[in-house]
Amino acid sequence: MSFVAVLGAGNLGGTLAHRLALGDRVREVRLIDTEERIAQGKALDIRQASPIDGCAAIVTAAGSIAAVAGAAVIVVADPASGKGEYAGEEGLALVRRLNAVEPGAPIVCAGGSQREVIARAVAELHIPASRIVGSAPLALESALRALAGVSLDSSGVPIALTVVGVPPRDAVVAWEEASVSGQPLTANLPAHVISALNSRIPSLWPPAAYSLASAASRVVEAMVVGSRQRQSCFVAVERGGVVSMPVELGPDGVRRVIEPVLTRQERTRLENGLGNF
Repeated sequence: MSFVAVLGAGNLGGTLAHRLALGDRVREVRLIDTEERIAQGKALDIRQASPIDGCAAIVTAAGSIAAVAGAAVIVVADPASGKGEYAGEEGLALVRRLNAVEPGAPIVCAGGSQREVIARAVAELHIPASRIVGSAPLALESALRALAGVSLDSSGVPIALTVVGVPPRDAVVAWEEASVSGQPLTANLPAHVISALNSRIPSLWPPAAYSLASAASRVVEAMVVGSRQRQSCFVAVERGGVVSMPVELGPDGVRRVIEPVLTRQERTRLENGLGNF
């Protein structure tokens, strides 16, 4: 099985490498950063903990972007320098270099500020929309599920819900299809509680590093194993812009974008949001 390349050994990148190793779905995780000694230190730390964690994945490190060649999936995270996520012009330049070295592997942008990078990669670098996604919306969904679980005096694990649009301002929760243990969530949560959860979205964005790493790990694993379970990701859509939508993933990236079940009001909010991007 091919390896997964994680670009950036910062807080997000290091946490993601650990999460991928714990998942035991990939043979090797390659942590790549120009600050190679920092990447090597984090990779060694994860490997030394692997007998305790019970995972067999190998975590290695490299200092050159050329090390992405042959990767099954490439993840764009944050540099060890502490400058924050690869975003803006720096993020686009990095994706351009990645595409030159490895033009076939799908790219996952793990950060909460990388939506513009995805949009420009598709528009300016002509990377297929199916090949580059952002995993941060899945982390937002997780936070909302946890809060909904608190409202039910329960866990967020049995709760399923979908966030579409562009968080935080134009995020839309598909409450009509949300469920808890297979039952409609709207039958268990009063309207005022749902309204309160909607109002919490701006304060939940962007998610913190551990949530972002967990979300990216789930998306990468879905690509590696070819899962039919849908994941909410930032993806470039034909209607314009890059928005969060539920997608089915495979080894080549996005297999299909799934239209969520929305009320008329939710649909209008989504369309209005699409019109802004």
